[in-house]
Amino acid sequence: MEHIFDFSQVTTWFHELLLQTLGLSEFFAILIECVLVGSAILGAYSVIAMILIFMERKVCAYFQCRIGPVRVGPWGLMQVLADVLKMLIKEIFFVDKADKLLYIVAPFLVIIGSVGAFAFLPWNRGAQILDFNVGVFLLTAISSIGVVGIFLAGWGSNNKYSVVSAMRAAVQMISYEMSLCLCLITAVILTGTMQVSGIVEAQAGPWGWLIVQGHVPAIIAFLVFLVAGNAEANRGPFDMAEAESELTAGHHTEYSGMGFGFFYLAEFLNLFIIAGIAATVFLGGWAPIQIGVEAFDEVMQYIPGIVWFMGKAFLLVWLLMWIKWTFPRLRIDQILKLEWKYLMPLALINLVLMTVIVAFGLYIK
Repeated sequence: MEHIFDFSQVTTWFHELLLQTLGLSEFFAILIECVLVGSAILGAYSVIAMILIFMERKVCAYFQCRIGPVRVGPWGLMQVLADVLKMLIKEIFFVDKADKLLYIVAPFLVIIGSVGAFAFLPWNRGAQILDFNVGVFLLTAISSIGVVGIFLAGWGSNNKYSVVSAMRAAVQMISYEMSLCLCLITAVILTGTMQVSGIVEAQAGPWGWLIVQGHVPAIIAFLVFLVAGNAEANRGPFDMAEAESELTAGHHTEYSGMGFGFFYLAEFLNLFIIAGIAATVFLGGWAPIQIGVEAFDEVMQYIPGIVWFMGKAFLLVWLLMWIKWTFPRLRIDQILKLEWKYLMPLALINLVLMTVIVAFGLYIK
């Protein structure tokens, strides 16, 4: 993939600019870079969230034979901006009998876990923000912070509906994390690395995507990951924690303004994070399609890596939205039965099978 642009050239140039041209010390150069990177993450986080909200409304409308938002701006494009403005100026109130500390901290924990996981996504070669040699382990650990935030939100609100929602969300998300981690371990065994950029690089070359390299076990891991990720993000048909007909708004019933906004943003971005991780681990991330035909492969390499990544991620986002608006909501006992009786045993067996395939060199090299 010699034609794929390496974004690390830009970061190296900018670092040298701060040190040599502007004469800044190493400390202040890194400080400026951290501020810029943090601003870029928050900016991308906000923009993608608005795109996903608009996309959700249009996809939902399509499946329900409706038009969706059309009044504010052309094709309803400004509707999300109007909603954001409304949320920013709404009054933030506090519940009298709530646990004030837990009530205030919960939205921040949810958004921290979501933003932290978002920072692991590799947008292009050399454009990953966090890229440690134990990246998969850290990714799962940081994303788990959101579970604590959701539970504290329900418990701290001192609302019976919110408490029931928190209990459901906690048991569901903790359960489905097992299958998520097993699917990621399956990919780690095949690629031989836990570094996110290393997993993408291992999928370079003709027919290099993991769902092709790993045969049936990789495809099974991919499908189980999508189902478990949907449940982990509290998306339909696994949205028992926010069952409006039973629990009003669930764990964020008592929140308003940006307190509610944090939960709302995190829910949509968690959908994108699940799709982004699936695209990275199983579909090659920013790696282009390579089929072994020299002319075709060379043309595909001229398409920027970020285009490949975003295309794959949004394709999976659309697939997960399709699932949400097609299948009816499951009961909490059905959700847990699916995980503990079917998905986790399947993921465990699949992990052993992948280990055998790698041990005997049966995968596509």
